[in-house]
Amino acid sequence: MDQERRALLVVDVQPTFCEGGALPVAGGNAVAEAIARYAAARRDRYDVVVTTQDWHIDPGAHFSEHPDFVDTWPPHGVAGTAEAELHPALSELGPDASVRKGQYAAAYSGFEGVDGQGRALAAILRDERVTDVDVVGIAESHCVRATALDAHAEGLHTRVLTDLTVPVTPELGAAARDDLRAAGVVLVDSVSAFDDVTD
Repeated sequence: MDQERRALLVVDVQPTFCEGGALPVAGGNAVAEAIARYAAARRDRYDVVVTTQDWHIDPGAHFSEHPDFVDTWPPHGVAGTAEAELHPALSELGPDASVRKGQYAAAYSGFEGVDGQGRALAAILRDERVTDVDVVGIAESHCVRATALDAHAEGLHTRVLTDLTVPVTPELGAAARDDLRAAGVVLVDSVSAFDDVTD
């Protein structure tokens, strides 16, 4: 049996999705800081850390002056702006790879992005022989959900650390968690993530 290799996927923790940004999610800044603390304390538990970022150049109908907040949104994560960079709380994270997505499309899932060498997230994880992933970030109801579902579809043992993500609304968060559970994604809080005692 292959040795377990675990990756931490830090999804779209960017100022554009936090309080003061173009498309803010309540609790975004607090989640960014919590992820930074968790990653610093638990870095030895992960073989690979990968960040994803919305990096929109011209995503077409994804941007709208009259958004419906379902399929269309106000401009956000605009490539080359400070809002599209990683959140300042992650300045010490030191990811092993960074993936940018959505240059010319909506791209909710990190698996739709590529790194600076043009490698897709799935290829990065394969290259690193990753078997398990923990997904954190913003927003639980959108890009975290999509990334976790795609990770599971790739055959990776996938968990979402529920206290290290935040949804756009409580209702959308509950629906996302239902979708994730139904797909077989494990939901666990970060405090319990590496308990030695399992059910």
